[in-house]
Amino acid sequence: MTNIMNDIINKDEAQERLEAYLRTVAHLGHVDITVNKMEQSLWFFTEVMGLVVTEQEGNRAFLRAWQDYDHHTLVLEEGHESKVNRIGWRVSAKESLYLFERVLKEMNMEFQWVDKGSKKAIGEAVHFHSPAGVPIELYWEKELFVTNNPELTSKLPSHPSKYRSYGVSPRRFDHVNIMVNDVKKEQEWWTKFLGVHHRYYIENSEQTRLGSWLSRTNIAHEIAFMRNANQDGGKFHHLAYYLDSPDELIRAANLMAENGLKIEWGPGKHGTSGAQFIYVFEPSGHRVEIWTGGMLIFSPDWEPIQWTSDVGELGLEMWGSKPPESYFTYGVQLGK
Repeated sequence: MTNIMNDIINKDEAQERLEAYLRTVAHLGHVDITVNKMEQSLWFFTEVMGLVVTEQEGNRAFLRAWQDYDHHTLVLEEGHESKVNRIGWRVSAKESLYLFERVLKEMNMEFQWVDKGSKKAIGEAVHFHSPAGVPIELYWEKELFVTNNPELTSKLPSHPSKYRSYGVSPRRFDHVNIMVNDVKKEQEWWTKFLGVHHRYYIENSEQTRLGSWLSRTNIAHEIAFMRNANQDGGKFHHLAYYLDSPDELIRAANLMAENGLKIEWGPGKHGTSGAQFIYVFEPSGHRVEIWTGGMLIFSPDWEPIQWTSDVGELGLEMWGSKPPESYFTYGVQLGK
């Protein structure tokens, strides 16, 4: 009898562990933004950044970097106000969407089920908001990028498209950053509800959380939360693209200057991730980070690294440059 009960308990535990694994996101997929200067923003992301337009449909353009495997990792939508519409995450399995739906119902959280075919290149999806108002899209199916264009087709089977060395030409979409009033509260929700691992954080001398960086994959972070100095709610801080080397970053800085684009901060180096960076503003007011380097994380039992107030400045910038006030106060609206 004892052995039978142990087997039942083990099966129940196994089921709980399976559901816990399935009710997680797998990786950051895309960001969908509204731009109030569509022509200029499209120029920035294609001619200056070097992204490729996979498709245009009505007032929307779908873009990707040269080694983004998906149909798109960035959506530009023309509108009157620059804002963020959705931040898309692929889930761990097809069943994950239904597990998330069940838990959202149990928590009495508002959500919207989006049928397959309602959104370009995306299958069924679930839309809802985080406690700080981040508009989230969870999905399983997404079309891969396919081309017959000889200017884009790579001879290398592992490359979805050719490296063109056009504009900045980042390798891939990397991460997003959100300004929130309460960093600790938002981070804990993302870790508990979506399974995004907490990697490192900064606190001031009063033990107020100033920033937290999280990822589900092994990169340093896929989403970050930083304290909104104005304390006026959630705002979108930036989206980021990854370059292979520091010389490409300097080249990117030169391209920004030559095209009359404002470099808000950098070149510099974040001590927290070890990545080198510049921050720029595209014509519609969205902040874009271009970066290279950064640590990789492989440990399954990683414990978040604390950066205290006495070393926090090194976490933001190792080389001594100071971020402007706008870095802590400016962001665009989150979609409702």
